[in-house]
Amino acid sequence: MLEKKSFPDFQQTTKANLKKGIKSSFQEIIIVEDADITGQRIGSAILFKYKHMLRLYSISILPEFRNYGIGSKILEHVKAFAFSKNFTSITLEVSSKNEKLVDWYLSNGFLVIKTLTDYYRTNEDALKMGMRIGAASTDHDTKNLIVIDRPYSWEKSEIKATVISVKDYINNPLYQNNSNFRVFNLCSSYKYQSFGYYVSLLASARGQRAIPSSSTIKDVQLANVVQSLSYELNEQVNRVLGKDKGESILLEVYFGQTSISAYKTLATKLFQVFEVPLFSINFIKAEKWIIKNIKVLTFKDLNTEKKDMVYHAAQKYFNKKRYHFPKLNNYKYDLAILINPFEEYPPSNKEALEKFRKTANKKGMYVEFISKNDINKINEFDALLIRETTNVNHYTYELSRLAYAEGLVVIDDPWSILRCSNKIYQHELFKKNKIRTPKTIALTKNMSEDNILEQLNYPAVLKQPDSAFSLGVIKVNDKTEAIHQLKSLFKKTDMVIGQEFLYSDFDWRIGVLDNKPIYACKYFMTKDHWQIYNWSSEEEEKSGNHETVAIEQVPEQILNTAVKASSLIGDGLYGVDLKFVDNKVYVIEVNDNPNIDFGVEDELLGDELYALIIDSLINRIEIMKNIRHINLIK
Repeated sequence: MLEKKSFPDFQQTTKANLKKGIKSSFQEIIIVEDADITGQRIGSAILFKYKHMLRLYSISILPEFRNYGIGSKILEHVKAFAFSKNFTSITLEVSSKNEKLVDWYLSNGFLVIKTLTDYYRTNEDALKMGMRIGAASTDHDTKNLIVIDRPYSWEKSEIKATVISVKDYINNPLYQNNSNFRVFNLCSSYKYQSFGYYVSLLASARGQRAIPSSSTIKDVQLANVVQSLSYELNEQVNRVLGKDKGESILLEVYFGQTSISAYKTLATKLFQVFEVPLFSINFIKAEKWIIKNIKVLTFKDLNTEKKDMVYHAAQKYFNKKRYHFPKLNNYKYDLAILINPFEEYPPSNKEALEKFRKTANKKGMYVEFISKNDINKINEFDALLIRETTNVNHYTYELSRLAYAEGLVVIDDPWSILRCSNKIYQHELFKKNKIRTPKTIALTKNMSEDNILEQLNYPAVLKQPDSAFSLGVIKVNDKTEAIHQLKSLFKKTDMVIGQEFLYSDFDWRIGVLDNKPIYACKYFMTKDHWQIYNWSSEEEEKSGNHETVAIEQVPEQILNTAVKASSLIGDGLYGVDLKFVDNKVYVIEVNDNPNIDFGVEDELLGDELYALIIDSLINRIEIMKNIRHINLIK
C-alpha cells in the first residue's frame, strides 16, 4: 500500500523484492507506525548498505500523513544510522521533475552529484544526490543546526540549516559524536537547568559552536558585563544613533539583521559581540547614547509578522555565499591570513606570504589573504594567521578577538596581543617570575619624582608601554634629559617604562612556537646607531644586518630563558628579544606577531619554518574539533 500510494508505477518496488529486502543483510528497512493505531504503517525507508556508502533507495509516507515532519524524522534516523555504522556517505536518486522533493533534499544537506539520463524509463531522468557523514566528511563540514522546542512551528525550510527538536539534539548519536556543527539555540527558555541551558552546555561539551554559548547566556543577564562588552561599540553606537532626536531606541536583532536599514551595520556588530540569535537592545540617551539593557527573545513568543522577519533574517544569514573565490581543490581546512598591502614594514614580506600559502595548500589548507575590510566574513574560516603589525587599540586586536569568539584557531590570539603590547605588564610579569631584565622602573604621570629618576642607571631608555619596532623608544643620558623627554611621552600615555641601557653589538631574537624554539637570529644595530632600527636615517634601509643561527648553536641558557619568558605569555608564536652581556641573559621583551621574512628568519630552515607554523595551526584545529586528542602520557 505504501509503495502504491507514494510512487508512480515505474518507481514502485515489487512485493517480491520487498520480501527479499526484509530478509537480506544487504538491506535495512525502516517502518514508521501510527502510535494511535496499532500496526498502522504510515511510512517507510529502504536502505542499501555498501562497504563505505549507504544508499537511500526510497522514503515513502502515506499522503494523509505528509507535511507533519515525518520525512524529516526518517531522514534524521537514516543519518544517525549511517554515522553509527561508520558509513562515510549517503546517496540517493530522485526524479529530476520532482522539484519540491529535490529542494527538500537540498535543504537537508544533500548535494546534486550528476544527472542520470532515462534512469526510470525513457524521458524520466533522475538526479543522483549525496552527502558526506561524520568525521570523514571533507566538504568543509560545518553544519548549521537550529534547535527549537517545537520544530514544526518553524514553517520555512529554504535555509542552509537543519531544524531539529531539543530531544533529537540531546539523544541522536548523529549530534552527540560530531564536532562539526554550529548550534543555534532557539529554545523557549535559557534559565538555569532549562532545556535551553542544557543545549548550549552540551554543545560546548561536544566541541560544537553554540550560539548563544552558556557563558553568553549568563553575560547578557548582567548589566555590568553588558556595559563592559559594549564599551568598544560606544563610538559606533553614537555615530549611528547621533542623529536620532528621541530619548530612547529599541532595536530588535534577528541573526545579526534588523528591519531598520540605517541600523543594519550596527545590528551586525551587536550580534558579533553578544552572539544571541534573537534579542532586543534598549538604548537610552544621557550625555551620549548607552545600552540600558538586552532582552533575549524567544521564537515562540513572536507574533506572525515578527516570525516572518526572523525567517527573512535567517535566510539571509545562513544562505550567504561562503567562498568569494572558487576553490579548485578539495581542502580540509580554510585559513585566513590577515595582511595590510599598504604596510611599509609588515611582519612578513611578499615572498614569505607566498611560502605560507604554498605550504598550507600542500597540507590540505585553503588560504585566502584578507584585509580589515573582510571582518564580517571571518566565520567562514577555521583559522586566522595575522601577518600585519598588531596593537590593542587597533582593528587587528578586534579581528583576533572576534575570530576567537567565532571558534577559530588564532595566531596571534587576543590575549597574546594584550600581553605583548604592553611593556608595563611584561615588566611586572618578569619581575614576579624572577626573569632577568635590564634594571627597570615604571614611571607614572604626575608622580615621577626626582628620587625615582635617580634610581635609573644612565644612559637609560624610556619606552612607551606599547612601543614596537624601536618606535616610541628614546635614549636619555641623564636625569635632565629624562625629565624633558617624559613631558612629551606623558602627553600620549599615563605610564612609561624606564630601563637601563645595556649595549651590545646585536640582540638575540628567538622564535618560539608551542613553547619550543623554532628559529634564532642575531639582529645587529644599524650603523652609527644604538638600535636595530634607525627611523631617522636618510638611508633606504632602516635596519641593521642580521645573521640566522641554527638552534643547536645557540647557547642553552638563551634558549631556556626565551622559552620560559614566552610561556608566561601563552603557547602561540612569539619573538623573544634578549641581550647576552657579561655572560648573563637579559630579556628585553616578548613580541607577538614576530617577523617571518623570506631570506631572514627562514634562511636556514627554508620551507620547514613555514611548515612548522602551518602544522601547529592544523594541530590546534584538530584538537579543537576533537579529531586529534592530546596525549598526556609522557
